Amino acid sequence: MARRNTPSDSWTAAERRLLARLKSPLHIQQFLNELKYDADYRARSPRRVMRERKAACFDGAMFAAAALRELGHRPRLVDLRAWNDDDHVLAVFTVDGSWGAVAKSNTTVLRYREPVYRSLRELVMSYFEVYFNTVGQKTLRSYSRPLDLATLDHRGWQIDEEDLNWIGDRLDELQHLPVVSPAQIRRLAPVDPALMRAGFLGAVQAGLFQAKKRRPLA
Repeated sequence: MARRNTPSDSWTAAERRLLARLKSPLHIQQFLNELKYDADYRARSPRRVMRERKAACFDGAMFAAAALRELGHRPRLVDLRAWNDDDHVLAVFTVDGSWGAVAKSNTTVLRYREPVYRSLRELVMSYFEVYFNTVGQKTLRSYSRPLDLATLDHRGWQIDEEDLNWIGDRLDELQHLPVVSPAQIRRLAPVDPALMRAGFLGAVQAGLFQAKKRRPLA
């Protein structure tokens, strides 16, 4: 994919060199995987992520969107909304009309998705079975329309030194589409313990949502 004109002139020489090494969405994912997971949930700009070498899902997704933009993709985020669990944020991209995603996660199962999904909903549903809390409940409930961060370039989101919680507010304000009905939620089976062990392998315990066993709700 050809590179587009972007606000790349705002990057420092060191930042450009780092981004130039990330030659594919998979390389971006591998870079995120190597970053320390930040249990404090700060909303760092991509510049700060590169400098501080740590991130959680939200600032990890913003960094991924900026890096995908350097590859010619639109810098888009999608919010996954959960019940009795943390929400999650994806940096989404398309290849030949099919959707994929890059994401920073404290679990092993909510990260990269190959661009093979025919719709955004299909991509989101690939996370459903593996989106679970620490008490074994499947928790994904809805997803947002994509937020194109290019529309926010005038606010300097790529290089801002302040936390970008206002972008999280923008995501929250977007329409969210349900992925399961109330009747389906009531029928959800508990998560297999072996899958839970694999999903939380290597997780930073302080960064896990402290779920309580409750009757599933929409």
